Amino acid sequence: MIQLPELPFSSKDLEPFISEKTLSFHYGKHHKTYVDKLNGLIEKTEYASTSLENIIRHSDGAIFNNAAQVWNHTFYWNCLAKPSNQKPSTELQKAITRDFGSIEEFTNTFSNSAIGLFGSGWCWLVISKDHKLSIVNTQNAQTPLTTDHTALLTCDVWEHAYYLDTQNSRPEYLKNFWAIVNWAFVSEQYQKHLEQYGNT
Repeated sequence: MIQLPELPFSSKDLEPFISEKTLSFHYGKHHKTYVDKLNGLIEKTEYASTSLENIIRHSDGAIFNNAAQVWNHTFYWNCLAKPSNQKPSTELQKAITRDFGSIEEFTNTFSNSAIGLFGSGWCWLVISKDHKLSIVNTQNAQTPLTTDHTALLTCDVWEHAYYLDTQNSRPEYLKNFWAIVNWAFVSEQYQKHLEQYGNT
């Protein structure tokens, strides 16, 4: 059975950038519904006693969509933290500067990619096995977990992620997003990737 993970922050920690009301709907209803639907779909199937990641990599249709959305949302929550002027680790800053020119260029490119994604989906910072960073968009429930890339950071650009706070202004949501990015988590994912594939 797949569990709804606890949020890594309190319901008010992201204010004023993401409101407690948005969190109550986004986490308490949307994310929870994906978990509940997934558990109903996998009951008495081969997926009932396997990991979420295994379900995503081997399923399709409704099972994949709900499983991937559970994973994507969990990853998204871990990418967020109470505002604290965090910065990427020195190693990650160097990699971002190498592949995007500067931190500012990266954030602008990422924001523009997220803003420009048509419809519902996710914007990701990912890294390849040869340590190249890139920005990719995925539609609906698609996730880097089914690719050769490792996810480092994501922004949920489904409307339910921001509509109660910024209505139809996705650019304002992206501006708010950078104030609450959990760079410690993103940097940790980068370090884990280097340890897995070799720091060359």
